[in-house]
Amino acid sequence: MERTLVLVKPDGVQRGLIGEVIARLERRGLRLVAAKFIAVSLELAETHYAIHKGKPFYEGLIGYITSAPVMAMAWEGPNAVAAVRQTMGATRPTEAAPGSLRHDFALEIGRNLTHASDTVENGEKEVALWFKPEELVDWQREIDRWVFEK
Repeated sequence: MERTLVLVKPDGVQRGLIGEVIARLERRGLRLVAAKFIAVSLELAETHYAIHKGKPFYEGLIGYITSAPVMAMAWEGPNAVAAVRQTMGATRPTEAAPGSLRHDFALEIGRNLTHASDTVENGEKEVALWFKPEELVDWQREIDRWVFEK
């Protein structure tokens, strides 16, 4: 069972799309295991985007993610990383598949609504960065046997 981080970034929050993101991931069959609405600290932003430090767009990323609240969530399910990324769509909204969140609601890469972990390993690291172990809820849904094969 994979876990992945999903952030509804400031543009998605400001546009009232938190519910849309949650609804699509729930309908996809993924299970929400943690969620919190937070103002991102400079320290958390710098740690989250450390891989981009030194790149020309780094300061913009930091300024943007700390500019307004975000909805941080951890989701799980079989192939959760790939399923979430497919549901979100390509990073560049104009390249996102029809029906994906970014295709349906975004136009520019700098306002692409969400962040989703790109690998299983990064999903584990990012969930651990954004959530304390006690904030993750281990639970089973009655429908899990109808969604997950094992």
